[in-house]
Amino acid sequence: MSAEILLVEDNPSDVSLVHEAFRVINGSARINVASDGEEAVAYLRREGTYGDAPRPDIILLDLNMPKMNGHQVLAHIKDDEGLKLIPTIMLTTSNTEKDILTSYRLHANCYFVKPVQWEEFVDVIKSINDFWLNAVRLPTRRT
Repeated sequence: MSAEILLVEDNPSDVSLVHEAFRVINGSARINVASDGEEAVAYLRREGTYGDAPRPDIILLDLNMPKMNGHQVLAHIKDDEGLKLIPTIMLTTSNTEKDILTSYRLHANCYFVKPVQWEEFVDVIKSINDFWLNAVRLPTRRT
């Protein structure tokens, strides 16, 4: 299924991994990248160079980023009437109970810890794709 995905990730290696995994799993998915929290907010608000940015079907959000961390971005998304319906999936290296609990308290839709092994990483991306882009019915994409 064709999908617009906003990946909020500051690590270029992880960006490459997500691109490659989606290429294998769902070649029609379009991955748009914001490399920090402030850029993600600008993208979602369609500010500046993001005036024509497509509304994402899902957001993949890292926690540990410069300028604005993932929890701050998540709080912004879930406090905004125009954005809060976009499924926001935490995809991070943090496995701490505190980060998991904070993410769910801020209304993350789910929380994945990034696996280290390629095959396991692809399995996580496949799970995200199969559930969020194939199995569930999302609201119609609004502009």
